[in-house]
Amino acid sequence: MLSSHAHAVRQFPTVRQHMTPAPHTIGRGCSLAKANRTMKEHGVRHLPVLEGGKIIGLVTDRDVLLVESLPGVNPTDVTVEDAMVVDVFAVPPDAPVGEVVETMIDRKLGSAVVTEGDHVVGVFTTIDALRTLRAMLAPAD
Repeated sequence: MLSSHAHAVRQFPTVRQHMTPAPHTIGRGCSLAKANRTMKEHGVRHLPVLEGGKIIGLVTDRDVLLVESLPGVNPTDVTVEDAMVVDVFAVPPDAPVGEVVETMIDRKLGSAVVTEGDHVVGVFTTIDALRTLRAMLAPAD
């Protein structure tokens, strides 16, 4: 039992508590048009790219927009593989939010893909980080 002099210890949140779980994903051979449709239909800006269930890249709405804006490019002819980033920032679900946010700031990243082993279990985005901040700033009841 805690003594009356014990202070509450602030437990830092983990990515698991604030990530978007079970994110939509896409295959490397799918067209950019399909990636764009998937993002719009589900209101997301990041799609982990999987091959055999393993993360091999990440495609964002900005990647799609950039490639689609190139002269003579038909988004139904270009594959996700041609637009994806392969240097994916992946973190475990129990990573402290503060450390993940620090890396996202340093590397100017919009998201971290949350993985357990080889499996994608979530995505932690700048919007998730802002929601975390909002929750931390909310007045205590």
